[in-house]
Amino acid sequence: MFGKRPSCPPHVPEWRETRELLRHYRKVLLIKFEIEMKDFENEKRKVLTWLLKKEREFFRQGKIYALALFPGNCNLCDDCPFEKGKSCKMPTEVRPSIDAIGIELGSLVELNFSESVLYGMILIE
Repeated sequence: MFGKRPSCPPHVPEWRETRELLRHYRKVLLIKFEIEMKDFENEKRKVLTWLLKKEREFFRQGKIYALALFPGNCNLCDDCPFEKGKSCKMPTEVRPSIDAIGIELGSLVELNFSESVLYGMILIE
């Protein structure tokens, strides 16, 4: 999805910037979501919405630098206007994709490709 979604390169920080950003965090919440693959896009949209809601909860608790990271490209909209060269409808809601900024999930968890799961992440403090 390079260049097609605002959560993907080149619209996200590169790995060097991410490395510097991560130095400021000491706590990270890694969440494993079980999903129904038959309804992947809607299931993923629920995951993104949950991550954003949790990020806001942390913010209200005083964790003002909480930052959600998406599992893959953004699909908050059914039909992404950004892909058609138009402005994003939800620019304040889009977060970078975990892998797009250089974080390798396989170095954090043992991935089992037979599972129907998505991983989300929230940098907390």
